[in-house]
Amino acid sequence: MKNMINSSNNKITIKPYAPNIGAIITGIDLSKEITNSEQNIIKDAFHKYLVIFFQKQSEISPVNHIKLGKYFGDLHIHPAAPKMKNYPEIFEIHTDKNSKISNGAEDFHSDVSCEKEPPLGTMLQLHILPECGGDTMFANMYMAYDALSDPMKNFLNNLYASHESEHFYRGRYNKTNDNVKYPSSIHPVVRTHPVTKKKALYINRFFTTKIEGLSKDESLIILNYLFEHCEKTDFQIRYRWQQNDMAFWDNRCTLHKAIWDYFPNERKGRRVTIKGDKPY
Repeated sequence: MKNMINSSNNKITIKPYAPNIGAIITGIDLSKEITNSEQNIIKDAFHKYLVIFFQKQSEISPVNHIKLGKYFGDLHIHPAAPKMKNYPEIFEIHTDKNSKISNGAEDFHSDVSCEKEPPLGTMLQLHILPECGGDTMFANMYMAYDALSDPMKNFLNNLYASHESEHFYRGRYNKTNDNVKYPSSIHPVVRTHPVTKKKALYINRFFTTKIEGLSKDESLIILNYLFEHCEKTDFQIRYRWQQNDMAFWDNRCTLHKAIWDYFPNERKGRRVTIKGDKPY
């Protein structure tokens, strides 16, 4: 069911993408000034649907992309990835026939969860797309937590896990500079969303390496179970991009994974991430 909202001179439409997660928003032009009313509509949809897709957009400049992100908080700068010239807040996403890796394509993850205060959200716009393929998958971590049995919830509620980055970033973005600092942090396995107050599983294959207080074998068994549980299709959507779509997802309660099924074709865009707070 579509929600029709009147804001200034625009008619904004919000349509659920699927029953479990996601919504499509039309009627907001991201290349223009975002009004206070539109900001509130976006925030409400973001918290309700976890990932929102702005369709029928034009390509926005790096300056406007940064400005857009700052409506929702201070911007995060990636600790390891190369920076866009003159725009360190911009993370360029680019894969073509010469690429050895595709950012975000290996496994489901939450962006930079290895930080002490991981980003609350990410805004990605894709400008160049392959003729087919290049979708992105998103998973609802509220649902993943709610689907657990009560005894498992009780077991996990008081556990903490290490989120590390050196094993992933070293050699991927930086093969020579040993002065790079690779962030690592310890976060609760189950985090409480600071706005909705809902509980969500907060682990991912990229960065979560060990559950504190458990033996190596115990940690491995529990983490592998949770990774597989979080990636169940019941919690997922698969989004098919159109040129210049903008996706805005909540890293506190979702996982995502890019599909690299279009080699040797090109896929290119830009993203900003918005600073978050310490998980609890």
